[in-house]
Amino acid sequence: MKLRYSPTSPYVRKVVVLAHEAGLAGRIETVPTSPSDDEASLARDNPLGKVPALTADDGAVLYDSPVICEYLDSLHGGQRAFPAAGPARWTALRRQALADGILDATILRRYEEMQPAATQHGDWIERQKRKAERGLDALEAEAAAGALADPAGTLSIGDIAIACALGYLDLRYAGDAWRNRHPALAAWYAKVEKRPSMTATAPKV
Repeated sequence: MKLRYSPTSPYVRKVVVLAHEAGLAGRIETVPTSPSDDEASLARDNPLGKVPALTADDGAVLYDSPVICEYLDSLHGGQRAFPAAGPARWTALRRQALADGILDATILRRYEEMQPAATQHGDWIERQKRKAERGLDALEAEAAAGALADPAGTLSIGDIAIACALGYLDLRYAGDAWRNRHPALAAWYAKVEKRPSMTATAPKV
């Protein structure tokens, strides 16, 4: 299998973390790809021009991270990151959607802040910050209630997505100090980020 890969993409990281957790990392060749520099070649795999995109062994191309993650989760015989049915599945998918939404807002914020100062829209930046903050508040409530996964146990796709979102906040917005307002979530993440799958995929700028 070949994975279109960008080392700082949190969506790519989610895929690779799951691959490590599932024992599949050795079966995946990562293909370094810049969505801006490699737009034409990337579009042949994903017409949206986004990473990640996975080419399976049979030649089928899958995108984006939720689809790729569920596909990889179907290839191993261990405990699944995507629960098969019932409340656990919907909880895992909801948490993945929440974490991906935090990432969406944070990346939109970053793109806007990369524009010349004179053309930036401060109200847009603040709106994205509020979206991410509300998402973190919701996760803090779940962490404080002890509802997130045991950091030493099997992680669901929701837990993996949350961990990757928090890692991206540390990468791009360490100065926001999200831990100060979310101590239970910070305590959970402090344990999860030590897992081999997380240390092996920590982004290096």
